[in-house]
Amino acid sequence: MQFSKQNNSIRFTDVGVENLPQVAAKILELQCCPVNVLDAPMGSGKTTLCNAIIASWGSDDAGSSPTFSIIEEHQGPQGILYHVDAYRIEDEEEAYGLGFEEYVDESSTVWIEWAGNVQSFLPYKVGRVVINTQENQHRTIEFFPEVLATEIDWNHE
Repeated sequence: MQFSKQNNSIRFTDVGVENLPQVAAKILELQCCPVNVLDAPMGSGKTTLCNAIIASWGSDDAGSSPTFSIIEEHQGPQGILYHVDAYRIEDEEEAYGLGFEEYVDESSTVWIEWAGNVQSFLPYKVGRVVINTQENQHRTIEFFPEVLATEIDWNHE
């Protein structure tokens, strides 16, 4: 694995599963927004990376995929981290019914998969992770600590 700093991001290349603890620790070190999105196509490793972030956060409970529960809460030494999988949220009304706006309005850290499904609830600025697959089953992961939520193109989800 290699990493480099870009203008407004850090880029990790040739990332294997064994490298995720390092990637997660660096992302948490650079994180400045409480709400962060994992932006990648289906099967690219969003949940696996988020679970590494949860472990680096210091949570004793192993993360899983909140596809069916939608929102999981993880306690760590720095407070609460919410892991959200918005894949099954079909519209704003459903998100509102889940109380989604309360999670992104709290001062807790939130990591959201499929954030395009709840984009109207996102704050003005978010952290953004972009994951791209490579031919050798490795990934390129880029972390932008602060981007305008309105400038994210959600088309690939």
